Amino acid sequence: MIAGNVFADESPELGEALSASDLALADYTILPNGVGLPAGSGDAKKGATVYLQNCFACHGEGGTNGLNDRLVGGQGSLLTDKPVRTVGSFWPYATTLFDYVRRAMPYPTPGSLTNDEIYAVTAYILFLNGVIAEDTSMNADTLPNVRMPNRDQVVWQYQPE
Repeated sequence: MIAGNVFADESPELGEALSASDLALADYTILPNGVGLPAGSGDAKKGATVYLQNCFACHGEGGTNGLNDRLVGGQGSLLTDKPVRTVGSFWPYATTLFDYVRRAMPYPTPGSLTNDEIYAVTAYILFLNGVIAEDTSMNADTLPNVRMPNRDQVVWQYQPE
């Protein structure tokens, strides 16, 4: 029995136990301040190629005309009757973009991009939103310093005691 789990002996015996090295591949956290970002780098020029190969089919040309969520535009629209929530208008931290792409993209093969490709496509999306210059290299040192347009408008609900 595992620490009071009365159902521990009733396992359906599906799958395989993860080794520590297998778990390490998915057991990571990237904080808004950049703690947890891996080694690697990329810029928007390289990211344009990664985007075309892995993101274009769902998010469309320039991140605006795809079948799935729009990634670009919407700055200044959040307080209007029709807010456009994109990376550039809504997300408060650039590190969150890296983390999301690393965990969930590209559909349907999340985890298939290298860290360099993730930094590059992150740079490309930030560039398309006018947040960074096309030749700005994104890495574990530079990405946390990117100031997102909506950063100061985020109101956190959690109030520590």
